[in-house]
Amino acid sequence: MAKFIVFYHAPAAAMQSMATATPEEKEAGLGAWMAWKEKVGNAVVDFGNPFMPGEICGADGNFSPAMNEITGYSIMEADSADALKAMLKNHPHLQWWDGCKIEYKPCVNM
Repeated sequence: MAKFIVFYHAPAAAMQSMATATPEEKEAGLGAWMAWKEKVGNAVVDFGNPFMPGEICGADGNFSPAMNEITGYSIMEADSADALKAMLKNHPHLQWWDGCKIEYKPCVNM
């Protein structure tokens, strides 16, 4: 079984919306994620964590706000990239905010 790291991307406005979301809105969002996790079952090796906005360091050593926000991650297992894509196709993150995206990368054994 192959292991993949899944990155969740969202516009900065989506992250800012979380600061003003009501407890009911936050609960509804979490409920959608938990339903997805239940649906894909043991494919989720590590549910991961959300991230707060961060910065990126250039070769000059200076930091600036990260423009392409990675808002969280999960680690998953699947028989193939196609099987993983099928699990991610209707992920609740994609319905959260216009411009949300999911990226995956296969993990390579060292």
